[in-house]
Amino acid sequence: MAQNSSNRIPFPIMDFSLDRFSRRLSGVAVEVETVLGLLLANDVRPGEIARPPRLAAAMRHATLGGGKRLRAFLLIETASMFGSTARDGALRAAAAVECLHAYSLVHDDLPAMDDDDVRRGRPTVHRAFDEATAILAGDALLTFAFDILSDAATHPDASVRIALVRELAIASGLGGMVGGQMLDLAAEGRFETERAALDEAQVRQIQAMKTGALIRASVMMGAEMGRVGGNARAALAIYAEKFGAAFQIADDILDLEASAETIGKATGKDDAKGKATLANTLGLDRAKMIRDRLAEEAIASLAGFGEEADTLREAAMFAAARQS
Repeated sequence: MAQNSSNRIPFPIMDFSLDRFSRRLSGVAVEVETVLGLLLANDVRPGEIARPPRLAAAMRHATLGGGKRLRAFLLIETASMFGSTARDGALRAAAAVECLHAYSLVHDDLPAMDDDDVRRGRPTVHRAFDEATAILAGDALLTFAFDILSDAATHPDASVRIALVRELAIASGLGGMVGGQMLDLAAEGRFETERAALDEAQVRQIQAMKTGALIRASVMMGAEMGRVGGNARAALAIYAEKFGAAFQIADDILDLEASAETIGKATGKDDAKGKATLANTLGLDRAKMIRDRLAEEAIASLAGFGEEADTLREAAMFAAARQS
């Protein structure tokens, strides 16, 4: 198994090649990018009045041209794992998740939030366009995600579409991603005279909401499209929660150890702002141990599945071993 030169990734479970998995991830990303390009074209769709070209261009800037598409990958692979043959529908649902994820990044990058100038190696939307356009592009991407999911082209069964909408809405709103962002701002000391010192449990809660909830939703939306229930669904929920936690800790570690050129955005900013991360709270060595353990637990949660779950197992390894 391939190993990170600086971090031991102790997975004796299966033969894992980071390069091989990255190629598979990139292949799915190309498919998702194609669907997103079609959905975000300037052409007016039925029911719409007009698509302002500047707004559409800002939405494309935010959404196209980069990114691992890992959330999309998890949705598509989970649906496929359970025999869902409607790949076009899964790609559309994955595109909806990517639209929502892109909206969150556009708003996070704004001066009022994280004030970032670079995202995926390119100027952030408010730098490439302007702040007002960035806000509107984020708003439009958020609502467009649910437009895509509610369309019969995504799934012919209205009950499945409703379940997809609900899963994504819960994960991205008050009790999920947006709520987590609010807690993250509070942890920086935005609303108090002094910054609060958070313990490990509080940091984990913020990360479960801010990052983990959308990752969990991606897996569970794939399960919904594959009509999965019972113990299999419960196992996937555990997998998604462990995966999301490992992924976020890996991201925090990269912020401290990787270069801006490698990961396509400014590094060290979380540390400088005193953001709530396990790497800051517990130290790098302890954070790496927890990252690896969570990835192993994610893999262990799939013990009841056969070889059809190998891609999800490899995704968990990738979450811990990735370099960008």
